[in-house]
Amino acid sequence: MSHYKTTLHDEAATQALGKSLAHTLVPGFSIFLHGDLGAGKTALTRALIHAAGHPGHVKSPTYTLAEPYGILLRGQPVTIMHFDLYRMSTPEEFLDAGFREEFNASNICIVEWPEKAGGVLPGPDLNVYLRVAGDGREVELHALSAKGIACLASLQFVPNL
Repeated sequence: MSHYKTTLHDEAATQALGKSLAHTLVPGFSIFLHGDLGAGKTALTRALIHAAGHPGHVKSPTYTLAEPYGILLRGQPVTIMHFDLYRMSTPEEFLDAGFREEFNASNICIVEWPEKAGGVLPGPDLNVYLRVAGDGREVELHALSAKGIACLASLQFVPNL
C-alpha cells in the first residue's frame, strides 16, 4: 500500500494516528508534514514522539527550527529530529545550520513546512497531508520509498472509535 486516507474527527484521533505511526518507525526514516497553520502537524508529531518513548515535554521548534529527542527503538538508541521550518526565509538557512547531516541512517526526521527548504531536503519516506475539515482533520499519507510502503503496510490504525 502506498496511499492511505481517512478523517480524524477530533484531537484524540490525531493522537491515535501519531501513536500508530510511532510503532512503524525505523532508523533512517523521514516524514514530511504538510498543512496550513492549525492543521495538526505539531499535535501529530507530539503524539508520535511520546508514543515512541520520549517521556518529557515535546515543544514545537518554531523558533529553534529543530529539536532532538532521544529514544530507544527496539533496544537501540535513536534520535528523532523534529524540524519546523516555518520561519525559514531561504533554503540556504537549512544548509547553513547543518541540518542536512541529520538525515542519515541512524536518525528519524520529522519535518513541518518542508516546502520552506525548497530542493535542499532529501526526499521523504512518507508525506503526510493534513487539512482542517469542520472540527476534525482530513489526513492523507503517501509512501515514497520502500520504508514508507512498509510503514503503511504495518500501520494499525482504526480512526474515531
